[in-house]
Amino acid sequence: MRVVGTSAFGLRLPIMGAGDDLVTYVVNAVKAAVDQQGQPLRVDDIVAVTESVVAKAEKNFADVADIAADVRAKFPGGEVGLVFPMLSRNRFLNILKGVAMGADTVHVLLSFPHDEVGNPVMDIEKLDEVEDFFDQRKQQGHALYVTAQAFRAVAGAYALPFTGVDYVKLYESVAPNVKIYFATDPRAILDITPHVLVGEIHNRHRTQKRLQKAGAQTVFTLSDILSRPINNSGYNTKYGVLGSNLSTDTTLKLFPNDAPAFVEKLRAALEAACGTAPEVLVYGDGAFKDPVHGIWELADPVVSPGHTARLATQPLEIKMKLVADTALAALPTAEKRDAMIKLINEKDANPAANREGTTPRIIADLLGSLSDLISGSGDKGTPVVLIRGYFDNYASE
Repeated sequence: MRVVGTSAFGLRLPIMGAGDDLVTYVVNAVKAAVDQQGQPLRVDDIVAVTESVVAKAEKNFADVADIAADVRAKFPGGEVGLVFPMLSRNRFLNILKGVAMGADTVHVLLSFPHDEVGNPVMDIEKLDEVEDFFDQRKQQGHALYVTAQAFRAVAGAYALPFTGVDYVKLYESVAPNVKIYFATDPRAILDITPHVLVGEIHNRHRTQKRLQKAGAQTVFTLSDILSRPINNSGYNTKYGVLGSNLSTDTTLKLFPNDAPAFVEKLRAALEAACGTAPEVLVYGDGAFKDPVHGIWELADPVVSPGHTARLATQPLEIKMKLVADTALAALPTAEKRDAMIKLINEKDANPAANREGTTPRIIADLLGSLSDLISGSGDKGTPVVLIRGYFDNYASE
């Protein structure tokens, strides 16, 4: 019986500069890898490329001044209520700098006890006290938000234990016109200002609708900021500054603007070089949750902004361990393998039934999470991941 199933490994590229020919880099790395393995590239292989280098190849960069110009155009009154942004130096600090530069006053409303993706803003052990404090305020008819000073009088100062960063202090230090508040309902911002910029990633559309229904005069989301070029800046038509990363103290590298086009170009180049067109994926953050700190890793708006069509489907699999303990339980051990292979080969006849017990996510999200874990975000230097055997199963020879 064949022993090795799915395998995935990172490929190193040269240290690339903005605008470099990424397609050629990736093709050369994949070709060298399959040649060294002595196994030609197969149709079922997947070549995954991190969004960071795709955006760099696109030269998709913007300055905080570009954000400021867009904010001034969208909020001409000079007041912005920034609702429920994430706590991140890499993902949000430069965005806040740009918003503060483009407004007279920025009212930043933070959620508690953590942000949208699980970054804590307080000691969870003090949550009961904070909730009692808010309940009392509500009963007394007070607004459903409090200043950072009032919040910390109850919750205490807090720095993330694994980075030591106090995000309230950090965000307050961006500019004198940045004011910090806390609430659990995004609509609390309307007691401060009717002009709102939604900072959430995954809940942005629902929050925008709730604010509009509650009477907000102006509501944009971060996906509206730099959704078009400002002063020849980079941009992203779908996600704006969502998915961006810190590049320098004053610049951001945006999410790739045309990942689907890169996918098709790379696939064609791999076919020309290797004689086979594999599946191709551009991936960002994996969609998984840290079990220790409770942080959901997905800070990008999607796991994959571009992938080949096959990867947009769900896996079609039977649940082997369930079948082994039920339908095949009474069979002698010697007969179980052949019976399992027969069931696997027959699964296409009833695809809906054969998804029972499998993860209901599209393949691109599963492979993006796998790739993100392999490549990491530190110094591994492997922004490309070659995945082999993913579409194989127990019946594959």
